[in-house]
Amino acid sequence: MTDFPRYDETNAPEASRALLEGSKKKNGRIPGLHATMAEAPGLLEGYLHLHQLVLDSSFDKDEVTVLWQTVNVEHECHYCVPAHTGIAKGMKVDDAITNALRDETPLPTAHLEALRTFTLAMVRSRGNVEDAAVQTFLDAGYTKRQVLEVILGISQKVMSNYTNHLAQTPVDPPFEPFVWHAKSPSA
Repeated sequence: MTDFPRYDETNAPEASRALLEGSKKKNGRIPGLHATMAEAPGLLEGYLHLHQLVLDSSFDKDEVTVLWQTVNVEHECHYCVPAHTGIAKGMKVDDAITNALRDETPLPTAHLEALRTFTLAMVRSRGNVEDAAVQTFLDAGYTKRQVLEVILGISQKVMSNYTNHLAQTPVDPPFEPFVWHAKSPSA
């Protein structure tokens, strides 16, 4: 395994220092993901920008959580699933939604389940979904804008999930109570 350093605002590459200062100010600490991404300032800046764009999208807090956690679970991200569990709690997302996503069990509403199903279809097909999948998503009450915003969310999560896979980023202490392990493959 390649060792990826984790930086803070004092020792990071110059172009990452202000980004880490902003992260520390916003979060009260520098999340391990940000500390790791600081090695590549463009990656950290892009991730932070996409994070805000997803929050500013037309999805509500429950839908954002479904989008993020669906990708995190599909990618088996040991860091992001617990982190987004804590983030969802901070956003006051119902634990029933978070638990269903983590446990890969049915979501509380058909509307949210349609978002998870479409997001999984997009991830698994690398965007080559059938027209019927798009239509089913639209028929569930989503919009063409939201079809494209799913791509935005997936893009953000690819950046974080892949970074965490490579760097084996340790789960941050505030999120340790939410540690998660992927389901074992069926025998």
